[in-house]
Amino acid sequence: MKTVAAYEARTHLSRLLEDVARGETITITKHGVPVAKLVPPDGLTRTTGDAAVRSFREARRGNTLGDISLQELIEEGRRY
Repeated sequence: MKTVAAYEARTHLSRLLEDVARGETITITKHGVPVAKLVPPDGLTRTTGDAAVRSFREARRGNTLGDISLQELIEEGRRY
């Protein structure tokens, strides 16, 4: 969890919001005393690129084109 002073929070709000959108929680302090927290909304999940690729591969597993090859589909598409 990151902690920032109120002045920094005011001047760098856009950057802090990007950090929160990535799932980070940020505490804002005033004179060293915590006064607020920036937290991601409930249900917000961010998928990393690697996780997205794994998810696509898992969804693709077991799905086939039947008796048609990918090359045949490409050639068919070029005819039109």
